Amino acid sequence: MSIKPVSRIVGTGAGIPKKVVTNFDMEKIVDTSDEWIRTRTGIETRYFVEEGQKTSDLGTEAALNALKDAKVSPKEIDAIIFATITGDVGFPSTAIFVQKNIKAHNAAAFDIQAACTGFIYGLELADALICTGRAKTVLLIGGESLSRITDFTDRNTCVLFGDGAGAVVIQASTDERGVLATFTKSDGRLHDLLKMDGLGTKNPPTSDRYHEKMNYIQMEGRDVFKHAVTCMGDAAEHILEKAELTYDDVSLLITHQANIRIIDATAKRIKIPPEKVYINVNKYGNTSAASIPIAIDEARRNGRLKDGDVAVFVAFGGGFTWGSAAVRF
Repeated sequence: MSIKPVSRIVGTGAGIPKKVVTNFDMEKIVDTSDEWIRTRTGIETRYFVEEGQKTSDLGTEAALNALKDAKVSPKEIDAIIFATITGDVGFPSTAIFVQKNIKAHNAAAFDIQAACTGFIYGLELADALICTGRAKTVLLIGGESLSRITDFTDRNTCVLFGDGAGAVVIQASTDERGVLATFTKSDGRLHDLLKMDGLGTKNPPTSDRYHEKMNYIQMEGRDVFKHAVTCMGDAAEHILEKAELTYDDVSLLITHQANIRIIDATAKRIKIPPEKVYINVNKYGNTSAASIPIAIDEARRNGRLKDGDVAVFVAFGGGFTWGSAAVRF
């Protein structure tokens, strides 16, 4: 009798821009302060793409680092999934450009869009492709250039966001390590609370619309915070139940790195102590779909995430979308 395959993360990588932007740099752009940003968000620095640098450039760097870590050739990739809200162009997908750059010509390549929950949505899809035998190797990337769609006159939002990409290589496996469970959900009734109204068919880009700031992120911060805390807590509890785990089984909690208060609230909801919570929002800010894969790669490389550890991922994003996953490394 054949053994049903499971999907296992076998390599990770990141692509981070070189330009560091501190809170003191933000003080020169907008009416804010280092103390105000740190106490409300936990953010100290973030990274921005340079002129001419694209989301696919960040994704390509992350992909090559992940493939090197996994010791996997680009020719072995069956599918490339790129989670992003800041693609290079309207079409084709940003995944197509990464495919070209890394010469993964045997793969199917496409983007998905679930805002900050994009990586978890992509992980659920990659897991399904592998567990059904449709793919043996999947490259999953979360990458964003949020500085391109940030309104730097809005002090409530512009201090939050950063750019970057993270990638994981996922392969079929038959041992006990791998994706234990995934969970995704959304509620379109709340779409107006976190959005970018421009650059689509609802409000096509025209010169007279630029003053309306439709091409920038718009957020009702208090409402988003309230729903994020509730939904991420629910998703964390749900994934423990679905994977038949207790909080004692969890080695590391990696949430979407949006805000230190949201991260702390989610950890308390499922009784995860601070020493088991991974935090790098202070360094990168909110990088949307990139935040969890960047954190996974960083945690593996600094020894916080080791073979045999069980990690729980939780995210919340525009839509609203939210989700979680449990993975044994």
